[in-house]
Parts: sequence; C-alpha cells; structure tokens
Amino acid sequence: MATRSAEKAHRQSLNRKLRNRAVKSATKTAVKKANAAILAGDIDAARDATRAALIALDRASQKGVLHANNAARHKSRLLIKYNAAVAVLQAPADGTEGAKPKERAKKAPSAKGSGKAKRPAAKKAAKK
Repeated sequence: MATRSAEKAHRQSLNRKLRNRAVKSATKTAVKKANAAILAGDIDAARDATRAALIALDRASQKGVLHANNAARHKSRLLIKYNAAVAVLQAPADGTEGAKPKERAKKAPSAKGSGKAKRPAAKKAAKK
C-alpha cells in the first residue's frame, strides 16, 4: 500500500489531468477552426477565429498546459498562414503586382565609411 501523501498526490494528478485535457482540447479545436476559416477564404471569419486561437494558446501557456515555446510556435505558424491568406485575397485582381518599391540610389561613400579618419587642419597647425 502507498503512503497517504502518495495517494493524495495521485488524486491531485488525476484532477490536473482532466483539467489539462479540457484546456488542451479547447485549444486544439480553436486552432483547427482558425485553419479552416483561413482555408475558406473569408477574411473576417479567419480574423476572428485566429484571434480566438491565439487567446486560447496564450491561456493554455499561462496555465502550464502547453510549454511557452510550444504555444509561441503554434501562434507563429498560424499567423504566417493568416497573413499569407490575407495577402493573397487583397492582391489586385488584374494580375499586376501593385507599385514596386523604389530602388535606392547608390550614395557616394561617406567620410565615416572610408576607413581613414581625416584630421582637421586646425589640429595639424597646433602640433607644428
């Protein structure tokens, strides 16, 4: 027979297991709904579902059900999918790629970047 403290610890672990399972299941469901909404192409529904999934992941991380890095990884992947879907849906329909960014004109190298420090004339005169 186990000690009373071991029996109590076992009971506590069973309660935690049930609580953690509920939180983890709700989180997985929220992420699946967000992925489905993103694939469906409805930006408004995808935005709401993605927000709900991010909140669920944060909550699971705070409660210790998911490791912080695990939650961060899932949030990152979900946002990458969402942002890609939004970019595709908001692209111009005529096939053109919108305004291209301006190319930077090449600047002449500055005095700082030349490698040699130039001494002012006043210092040269003072040393002589």
